[in-house]
Amino acid sequence: MAIQQEKWIVGAETVRMLELGHPWVVADAYTKKWPDGKPGQIIDLCDGQGRFLATALLDPQDRIVARVLSRERVRLERPWLARRLQAAIDLRREHADLTESDAYRLVNAEGDGLPGLTVDRYGEYLMIQLYSAAWRPHLKLVTQVLQELLSPLGIYEKQRPQKTRELEAAGDSKKYGRLLAGSAAPQRLEVRENGLNFLISLEEGLNTGLFLDQRKNRSDLMKRVEGKRVLNLFAYTGAFSVAAAASGASVVTGVDASPGYSEWAKANFGVNHLNPKRHEFIVGDCLAVLGDLLKARKRYDLILMDPPSFSTTAKSRFTTRGGTSDLVAAALPLLKDNGLLIASSNHQKVDLADYLKELRRGALQAGSELRVISMYGQPEDFPYPVTFPEGRYLKYAVCVKDKN
Repeated sequence: MAIQQEKWIVGAETVRMLELGHPWVVADAYTKKWPDGKPGQIIDLCDGQGRFLATALLDPQDRIVARVLSRERVRLERPWLARRLQAAIDLRREHADLTESDAYRLVNAEGDGLPGLTVDRYGEYLMIQLYSAAWRPHLKLVTQVLQELLSPLGIYEKQRPQKTRELEAAGDSKKYGRLLAGSAAPQRLEVRENGLNFLISLEEGLNTGLFLDQRKNRSDLMKRVEGKRVLNLFAYTGAFSVAAAASGASVVTGVDASPGYSEWAKANFGVNHLNPKRHEFIVGDCLAVLGDLLKARKRYDLILMDPPSFSTTAKSRFTTRGGTSDLVAAALPLLKDNGLLIASSNHQKVDLADYLKELRRGALQAGSELRVISMYGQPEDFPYPVTFPEGRYLKYAVCVKDKN
């Protein structure tokens, strides 16, 4: 065993990061000297003196070549995995307000000590996603333990192909979900969030149609919109639009480049007994639509922008880094004085300070003043270790436009 430990040597910088509690080993000159291994292999990480540091899952072809499972020597077997999964379940039961929601994250990868693995609950079904090939050999065991602990009607895997962002931007609707165990779900499965109903798909597309990490932010929105005119940019399947309309917004205008998502949004209005004809659904590039709305002298009390970190249309290409300021600058002339601009980003590589700089640049470009009155992140079912700042990815800024 001692000989094997010495083979998985990490450099001084990685030793420091591991001792600080970070769960990743990033490929470097030291890991290039490691012996050939297979994805999913359990390895003992050690320093140059052979001192044991952690048990990790190997993923030799990935930039993150190993993910820490424990600071102790463990085996990825049924008893250990059952304890980790049960701890994740207990955290949600004890600390997350899910009384009116049956769609939420059950396992949040590094945040629950299972780096590279997520499990989401959608009603009576579970959805597994593997963010590392290291989990592939263990998928059957994960599925079996989830069945034993929760007895869901079915368990799906939503596969993550290469170049996910580009495929998502192109509106790829192939079947990336596959049934692993149990019975199949309806093509459109109805789930609950904050007392509202949403239609999701466990098979089609790269995502299910509902971003669970915005649950509490949608709840916050519901308290702000009564009697207000709301503009929802990058509306996707209309979850924020439904939340606003159900909470008394006078008119909700949803804008998305995809006609398919706009139809899905109308269906979400329907399952909540909201008449979509009382609201507006615009298919088009958001920046171009903002220009059209300005020419039409439209004004709004609240504008929400929650773009994907990468998107393309025939007219433009959007990236969070650099694109947010242009979006803010184009939106602010449509916002009434004292109105709310809500800007959100899930881009992990843009930290909060840089994101606020983007909002500042946009406000200056528009000749407006913005004040942040609230700043939120992801809800309790998306925990992250304090030793893993990458886990705090969601930024949701509620800003007031001051009078000039």
